[in-house]
Amino acid sequence: MPLVALLIVGVAVGFLATRILKVNMDTPSTIALGVLGALIGTVVLRGLVMLAGIGAGFVGALLGALILIWAWKSWVR
Repeated sequence: MPLVALLIVGVAVGFLATRILKVNMDTPSTIALGVLGALIGTVVLRGLVMLAGIGAGFVGALLGALILIWAWKSWVR
């Protein structure tokens, strides 16, 4: 199913990109452009989401450690 979705999105994106940039291409080239663009975009966005997830995990861990230190200093000492 993801392959079919990639092809459908690629065709639509290729068509829109050629119209927005006013480029005249034949149909197979437009489809190939859109599919390759969808592949590249998917890889880039997944990488960015992964990095954002790692960053969010780091920030969450830091906040958790700060809260624990604050609680320890407030109640244990």
